[in-house]
Amino acid sequence: MDRRQFLRAGALAGAACLIDFQEAFARGAKDPLAGRPWPGWRKGQFQVHFIYTGVAESMFMIFPDATTMLLDCGDHNAVGRGKLAVPVLPSPDRHAGEWIARYVLRVNPRGSDVDYMMLSHYHSDHGGHEGFYASREVRDGREYALSGFSQAAEWLTFRKAFDRCWPSYDDPIPLLDHRSADCVEQMRRFYIYMVRHRGLQVEKFRLGETDQVAMLHRPRAYPQFSVFNLCANGRIASPDGQVTDLYRQLKEKENPWRLNENGMSLGMIISYGPFRFFTAGDFSDRFRQPDGTTMDIEEQLARVCPPVSVAKLNHHGHYSMPAQLVSALRARVYVSCVWDQLHNVDPVMARLSDHTLYPGERLLCPGVMPAERRAEDAGKAWLQDVAPASFDGGHVVLNVEKGGRDYSISYLTAADESMTVKSVMHFKT
Repeated sequence: MDRRQFLRAGALAGAACLIDFQEAFARGAKDPLAGRPWPGWRKGQFQVHFIYTGVAESMFMIFPDATTMLLDCGDHNAVGRGKLAVPVLPSPDRHAGEWIARYVLRVNPRGSDVDYMMLSHYHSDHGGHEGFYASREVRDGREYALSGFSQAAEWLTFRKAFDRCWPSYDDPIPLLDHRSADCVEQMRRFYIYMVRHRGLQVEKFRLGETDQVAMLHRPRAYPQFSVFNLCANGRIASPDGQVTDLYRQLKEKENPWRLNENGMSLGMIISYGPFRFFTAGDFSDRFRQPDGTTMDIEEQLARVCPPVSVAKLNHHGHYSMPAQLVSALRARVYVSCVWDQLHNVDPVMARLSDHTLYPGERLLCPGVMPAERRAEDAGKAWLQDVAPASFDGGHVVLNVEKGGRDYSISYLTAADESMTVKSVMHFKT
């Protein structure tokens, strides 16, 4: 099947899906907010804005007291994937870091001031890069390229950064010799410049803590809100404080010169009353240990994860989220940040929709589920759980009301900067 035939088949499959989703889509599209500009944030709400660009992963969080954090801000050569690329929105005319910064300026209650920035791990689709087409411009006197976070900093003022191994870059192994050294070096240079010239504070992410990523402005007003540092640098923390080093055998017996950067991702459980949110970057890896057994780090993560209301998919839903983790999280809503047609692969989506793992309805919210993918997976049962508003691509907004007992998932158009609400789905915790 050539690309023209593929697109034609996708359009037909998309039409069939719209019929199947007619009732659910109608409910979301008829919400009072639908068709209007996004109303913004109110005191007491916890929001996560999954910002769609088509080339990167990025989430902007607003805590109940207006403390803010930009978690990941990538810029990746996703367009170079050819037919595997997804729509780049609003357009390729600006780089992702600028689009993301412009989005933040529209929703941030503190204007250009952002309290925290956090890079989940050193990959370009999460933090930027100095080697891709989008990263060649270097400002005079600055020792880093403008890409991802560093480009967003042209418009935003970050007060504190959380990094997985600042300042030594040797956890769990020396990183400047790692295959991701280019991204590591880009971020290191950016941090150093920002510390010296812009007053940025940089802290190493402290695994197992509950008071590092904290509300800064009115913390006592919302005592039910907290952030638990769940995973970092190939280690996981249980609620009782016990830390497990998943790569211990490998490091002790084989002295590896490199490790899978995805497995180093930072992860958190954010709680607000009865509501729980899970996010862990690209946390995923499978490897053979020296004793011959196979380690799947997501299966180990499942041992310490509580049930949550909403979960962001690890590694964009690309051969991640094993049954053990899905069963542990038991999420009502799964959100996926997408920049490739190979994200949200069939076996992952099938697991998320598998009612034998746990009962109850699911809503699958990718940033985009384009016609090509709908054609490829036409007839699959899990398509019935995919939000129809994702078909054309859009920003996904999680809004948790004060106290955490009610929350909603909204799709906003990403085709322009109007912030028009396409659909709203409401839930009880």
